[in-house]
Amino acid sequence: MATRLSMRKTKEILRLHWGLCLGKRQISRACNVSPSTVVDYIRRAEKAGLSWPFPDDIDDTTIEALLFPPEPLKHLPHRCMPPMEDINRELRKKGVTLQLLWMEYKEKHPEGYQHSQFCELYRRWAKTLDLSLRQEYRAGEKMFIDFAGKGIPIVDPATGEITEAEVFVAVLGASNYTYAEAVASQDLPSWISAHVRAFEYFGGVTEILIPDNLRSGVTKACRYEPDLNPTYREMAEFYGTVVIPARARKPRDKAKVESAVLLVTRWITAALRNHTFFSLAEVNERIRELLERLNTRRFKKLNTSRKELFETIEKSSLKPLPLTRYQYAEWKKATVNIDYHIEVDGHFYSVPYQLVGKHVEVRLTSTTLEVLYHSKRIVTHQRSYQKGKFTALNEHRPKSHQRYLEWTPSRIISWAEKTGPCTARVVETIMSAKQHPEQGFRSCMGILSLGKKYSTERLEAASKRALAIKACSYKSVKSILQNNLDKIALPQKEVTVVIEHDNIRGEQYFK
Repeated sequence: MATRLSMRKTKEILRLHWGLCLGKRQISRACNVSPSTVVDYIRRAEKAGLSWPFPDDIDDTTIEALLFPPEPLKHLPHRCMPPMEDINRELRKKGVTLQLLWMEYKEKHPEGYQHSQFCELYRRWAKTLDLSLRQEYRAGEKMFIDFAGKGIPIVDPATGEITEAEVFVAVLGASNYTYAEAVASQDLPSWISAHVRAFEYFGGVTEILIPDNLRSGVTKACRYEPDLNPTYREMAEFYGTVVIPARARKPRDKAKVESAVLLVTRWITAALRNHTFFSLAEVNERIRELLERLNTRRFKKLNTSRKELFETIEKSSLKPLPLTRYQYAEWKKATVNIDYHIEVDGHFYSVPYQLVGKHVEVRLTSTTLEVLYHSKRIVTHQRSYQKGKFTALNEHRPKSHQRYLEWTPSRIISWAEKTGPCTARVVETIMSAKQHPEQGFRSCMGILSLGKKYSTERLEAASKRALAIKACSYKSVKSILQNNLDKIALPQKEVTVVIEHDNIRGEQYFK
């Protein structure tokens, strides 16, 4: 029967049959069901020993269970079935299906179950497994990643301050082989470095990485097209894998890692609750011991362990690791200023002057800085952490005879002269102090822009004061204007009166 009748209509059929003694066709028309359905429900009720009216202590659920008892599978004594654990293990290998396993089974046991019954027996057994074990992931296909909800406290031995380390968890789909480690935070460097160590722990990389929609890895969470962090995407490309984040509000997408997080919380985090740690190294040393115990612990409903499954079906299916380890790099966006430099963390790096006004991408490692335009590498600099300094290459500077060069020292000075002679002197002083005048363009243009905000008269007065106190910089001129110091008259220079007298030794005496 495709669809069962509602219990209300079922009771009405039995009432009309037993209570009013109506015929089958009359009941069929009254209840708007086929006569065969009426016959079937009456037969089921008689077989179940029901009668009208129903006893007061019997409810609809009980009636339905009596009418539709589960049909037990008939196991013929001469038919055998391979161990369900073996079928489950084989299904996790690449390309293996129930159809293939049944065909191999029939070759050995011609009198065995047919395909439909073979599949039904396995599926009934698989329903008894936990959700994370029930899902049939192929070996080497997916790795699930997340952070455990509860961290591990670490005490600073010098100050006694307590910080909470985050617990990173990764689990392989086919074998449930689990990796965990404590990291300082959920920031991007910790997220990436934990991935790298997880790959090295597993000895390979899966085809797909499935993280939760963590901000470190996923810049913008979206059900259909999540935006990945550029560093995360670059790391995935380096290891030859792809990142497909779990969909928001879809717990089945990450059931595997949710189960692993729960196990790590119970078997590792909770086990360390009474320990006092003074460094991440101490925590991770202890985690490794407990992790080994977790992975070698046998499943309750499978006659194997995570480590055994990993060794037998998944390890050989992982992609090999590259010869070198991924070097962490951050990505930023920058705009090329009129001085053909970009600013990164307070330091200025030159690019070809043709890119003035263009938007570029910057890739930063601990030692190098790469500038890319339309995904093409333009230049590589050695990274510097000196704020306010310049790293420039001569070949990036324009030739003086090129007509399309718009920004020149003389032109900027002539613009400054329109404000006043003091402003022009400040601008000239800034450019003359640089190794290349172009390195002062940014500050000079900033000073000239102050005239739009505070008026040219005030800018000229502020420049005069800056010259007097020898503070020729954009920040100094801006500070003078912000604090209205340009409106205060400059102090007059004191006139030194020389007095000649026989009793006065004079300045030569003190030399």
